[in-house]
Amino acid sequence: MAKLYFYYASMNAGKSTTLLQADFNYRERGMETMLWTAALDDRYGAGRVASRIGLMAEARKFDPETDLWAAVTAENAGRPLACVLVDEAQFLSREQVLQLARLADEANIPVLCYGLRTDFAANLFPGSAALLGLADALVELKAVCECGRKATMNLRVDEGGRAVVEGAQTEIGGNDRYIAMCRRHFMQKRREAAADA
Repeated sequence: MAKLYFYYASMNAGKSTTLLQADFNYRERGMETMLWTAALDDRYGAGRVASRIGLMAEARKFDPETDLWAAVTAENAGRPLACVLVDEAQFLSREQVLQLARLADEANIPVLCYGLRTDFAANLFPGSAALLGLADALVELKAVCECGRKATMNLRVDEGGRAVVEGAQTEIGGNDRYIAMCRRHFMQKRREAAADA
């Protein structure tokens, strides 16, 4: 039976790299895949899954209106899919996560989702919350804090490198806007920034 997987981590843990490796492994064996990424993430060009180490692949774009069940089952009718891979899964809606679960349950297509668990304020993203509740398998990918501990948090910083403690949940950025940290140092940096405000 196919499963719905959620691979989650902080920034810089290699989520996109791991997705691209999984995609390569399927395609190397002659199996068809379908890649998806969030339309709002255009850091490397719209409709691209890209890793910071230089790997990249074209992907379909999803936004809040995308019916993933309809799109994937239509594609599967033309070319049987061995796997669906979703990058930036934190931006999925709950309804889209339910559609992905249905693909695993009813269409028997494994679905591998990769994304952040929490935002810069340590709040769950809607897609991540739904995946944590519905996925058959939860896999934490590891990143490292500056102190050497496991990084589980995403600290948003301003142009001066100071922690940002308020703002919109979603602000697309890379290494210059976010730093992966352990909870201890994440909380310390946020307290310092709040005290300076």
